Amino acid sequence: MTAAAPETPAVDPALSQSRKASRKRWLTRLAVALAVIGLAWGVWYLLVARNFVSTENAYVNAQMAQVTPLVAGSATEVLVRDTQQVKAGQVLVRLDQADARIALAQAEADMAAARRRFRQTVANSSALAAQVDTSGAGVTQAQAQYRTAQAEHEKARIDLQRRENVAASGAVSGEELTQARRTYATTLAALDVARGAINQASSSKRAAQGQLAANAALVSGLSENSDPAVLAAMARRDAAQLNLDRTEIRAPIDGVVSKLQVQIGQRLNPGQIIMTIVPLASVYVEANFKESQLQRVRIGMPVKLTADLYGSNATYRGKVVGFAGGTGSSMAVIPAQNATGNWIKVVQRLPVRIELDPADLKRHPLRVGLSMEVEIDVSGD
Repeated sequence: MTAAAPETPAVDPALSQSRKASRKRWLTRLAVALAVIGLAWGVWYLLVARNFVSTENAYVNAQMAQVTPLVAGSATEVLVRDTQQVKAGQVLVRLDQADARIALAQAEADMAAARRRFRQTVANSSALAAQVDTSGAGVTQAQAQYRTAQAEHEKARIDLQRRENVAASGAVSGEELTQARRTYATTLAALDVARGAINQASSSKRAAQGQLAANAALVSGLSENSDPAVLAAMARRDAAQLNLDRTEIRAPIDGVVSKLQVQIGQRLNPGQIIMTIVPLASVYVEANFKESQLQRVRIGMPVKLTADLYGSNATYRGKVVGFAGGTGSSMAVIPAQNATGNWIKVVQRLPVRIELDPADLKRHPLRVGLSMEVEIDVSGD
């Protein structure tokens, strides 16, 4: 026996119409709500959102100072530790000073010797001037002796001539004539000796004058503190003093010691990095914005920042102070090579440097590398 098919219940036309009206009513309400939301978002974007650009790709950075020795030596004292706050000029490490002190003592001795040589040169000028005067007196004396020898020679010549004129008559003996001739020859030789003495005295005078001129050239217009040899010795002394001072390695800036890499007894060489000092009072934020976000960003615009370290409880004020010279990818160790056939465009990010308000930094200190959220107000564009 075949079962009968169930009967389809009759649909109430009024109920169906009511459901359609209700569905239409709700759809209308949803459309109105979406339209209101869209309109509100549009008004909010035009009045507020379009005047701000933001990014979470931002980190704290600083101009850190790497501490390196300027002279070689062994570390005898390490006066700081990692994370310690230091002031500019504070001694961080001391090196062995023995060699530097010996070099300084030698340089000071050389400088004293140079000063003494200058004073000796000045004193020599007086001695050489007296020598010139003495040489002049010698020339005068030699000239007087020459005139005496000349007079004696002239007398001998006349005596010889007189005796030769009467020798034929036998008025003078042969011995007397011989003696006159001998006297003449003797006075002639004495005249030559006197002439040579004048030349010798004149040469001595000229030599003394030359020595005086040379000595005067060494000290002319100079004092003990302006003499070139003394200045050179002073420069060597100053260099030795500087090397001694450099055995005390000092902090170049205020900040916190990081990455300490020195121990007592360790031999250090010039240029070797022994620690890094981070200036926490002058950190800045490097925010990496998409290139499409930077159309209206200008230097000097105000910035609002928050740090993940403190959350929304701490707000920092800042301003844009500069833009990097290239994007992050172009400054990478291995830059991207885009000259290929399968190139895909990727939105680039450009680092923007933001300076923080020192008062905010003092209230809520930051550390290098911390994450930040950045919002730039571009309404002043």
